[in-house]
Amino acid sequence: MSEYKATYLVVGGGIAGVTCVESLAILHPEESLIILTASSLIKNVSNVSFYAKTIVKFDVHDTEATSLHKIHPNLNIVYDSLKHLDTTNKVAVTESGIQINYNLVCICTGGIPRLISDSRKCKRILGIRDTESVQEFQEKLKNGRKMVIVGNGGIASEIVHATRGIQKIWVIRDDYISATFVDPGAAEFLQDTLKSNIEKNDSPVLRRHIFSEEDTLVSLNKNLKSAALGPDWYRKLENTRNETGEQELEIIYKVEVESVIEREDTEFPLDVKLSNGKTVQCDFVISATGVEPAVSFTWDIEPKFGKDGGLAVNELQQTSIKDVFAAGDVACASWEHAPHWFQLRLWTQARQMGSMAAKAMHSKITNEEVLQDFCFELFTHCTNLFGYRVVLLGKYNGQGLDQNYEILLRMTRGHEYIKFVLKDGRLQGAILIGETDLEEMCENLILDQIDLTLFGDDILNPDIDIDDYFD
Repeated sequence: MSEYKATYLVVGGGIAGVTCVESLAILHPEESLIILTASSLIKNVSNVSFYAKTIVKFDVHDTEATSLHKIHPNLNIVYDSLKHLDTTNKVAVTESGIQINYNLVCICTGGIPRLISDSRKCKRILGIRDTESVQEFQEKLKNGRKMVIVGNGGIASEIVHATRGIQKIWVIRDDYISATFVDPGAAEFLQDTLKSNIEKNDSPVLRRHIFSEEDTLVSLNKNLKSAALGPDWYRKLENTRNETGEQELEIIYKVEVESVIEREDTEFPLDVKLSNGKTVQCDFVISATGVEPAVSFTWDIEPKFGKDGGLAVNELQQTSIKDVFAAGDVACASWEHAPHWFQLRLWTQARQMGSMAAKAMHSKITNEEVLQDFCFELFTHCTNLFGYRVVLLGKYNGQGLDQNYEILLRMTRGHEYIKFVLKDGRLQGAILIGETDLEEMCENLILDQIDLTLFGDDILNPDIDIDDYFD
């Protein structure tokens, strides 16, 4: 039986785990460190760009785990899965029986796809989550004629946008597309990219609406979670049948999949029965309905879990068990959140949590004080949807605003969509789609809570450079 010993043990080779390892290598290079990963491929961040203090865009790609030796020569890599965690004796046992003695451990096991029913007995139902599943999807695309996409988050949206030459039926339980991230107005703006009749040089439209959180158009479905694939993952898709570039797409709103049945005597091998009574046929189904925290190992002491099934962590990413930390999709942010921050299971937050966990673990060993990172003051997410840059800030859909609030919109078809959420004249959140160059200004306005009442609708007047007011 193999046995290892290290000051720090990090479990998981995703963004949270790798960020934690990289941060510990910088903070405490003289201490021993082990990463336990089930795959020889790990997720790595590159091309990090800052649009503002907290707004970060980066690329995610797969790389060999051995590349981590470049930043930490004393790092040990154990290729296995965690089976049992003995937190009393501080021993981690892997599936193959390897024992790892540690001082501090950080659990970064990520999430597992929340697949639709019948997925276990039907190989034609694919859950898109990691590199291997994307490769399997590519194989299906080569000969597929018709597919059903289930889900309404970033992954489903980009599959619809990036694939050509195949019939697509997009099944969503909401009444507009991309509801995980955007509101109905932004969804309509993005949906224009699926059409070929966008008229250029439209004049900007400025509108003011007042909604309450109960309004179905702007309320957030708090049960929705983002899936865990990184920015620009869809560029891996290579559909060589993209000759016309046309979209063959049908969107079915406000329905869910009830069952998937395999057939042998029909044109298409799958019958997908929907909750509206309709049955559609296809070659395969893509299930992109989010993730669940992956806690598949056993414990000697049961930790506290959050409402979403993740390991409950405080502001320093500590679990309820001494010397056990957690970060990324497996963690549930159970501290009292800043007014403009909330948790969504995104690569952005996995990276933030992994870095925070490393700082807290280092301070625990060195007996130094550490404060929560500033990035947890404001929810930010930068991604791409339907070919547009999308930046989400603060309470971009009015999340948690119990009283009435105002929404200010500016939209130019095919160019930009800007939405401000204001309460008592102060900016609470924003959606920025396109090259708006308003990211830093919006960040400052939300964090500083400047009263904007005097500006009225001129905040988004396209003839006024509002940046000049806040330089």
